[in-house]
Amino acid sequence: MMAFSVLMFFVVFITMVQPYVNSNWEEGVRCVLLQADILEEWVDCRGVSTVPCLRVTVNLSDSNQSALLHFDEESLLLAPECFYVPKCQTDRAELEDEVLKVKSSLDSQMGVTSSCIADPSGHPRDVILNRKYTLRIALFTLLWPGLMLGGGALLVGLVKLTQCLAHLSRGSSEAAEGRLTSRHSQGKLYRVLRRSSSQKPP
Repeated sequence: MMAFSVLMFFVVFITMVQPYVNSNWEEGVRCVLLQADILEEWVDCRGVSTVPCLRVTVNLSDSNQSALLHFDEESLLLAPECFYVPKCQTDRAELEDEVLKVKSSLDSQMGVTSSCIADPSGHPRDVILNRKYTLRIALFTLLWPGLMLGGGALLVGLVKLTQCLAHLSRGSSEAAEGRLTSRHSQGKLYRVLRRSSSQKPP
């Protein structure tokens, strides 16, 4: 149990904690939605198929510069030009319908100002809507392996305590048995001495 919790700590650290520590997406900026386009060239989807790419451009109110909008950090890494790509599948018509629905939803919000997250040093031409790796999520993912490790340590402590109590109980019972044996031997010796003294001639 404890070994499994240590393995879980390692996996959680690699997948959630380390990306949060290395993330610089902290600066909040105000974004104005400018344009949403479906690119003619479809992007690769894990080598299985190709999917349409919806690119969204926003204007940063503070600097008056344009930037590409992404949903979160992971979407930026998977498709640097895209705000949204549908899940991998081979039905092209269904893929196009899904992307068109997202585009029509964004078109209705053109000119609307919203809050975005920027990383000026690492990604000056990109902004994201949400952070996938946050302190709250990192701590929450560490909670379960921490509870499992604490439960395993508690079980080991209880086993050690039980063994210690059993050893003390065995020692006390052996000491009590030794005292009873000694008293019994002393009683037998006393009876033998009395009998021998009473049998002596006057």
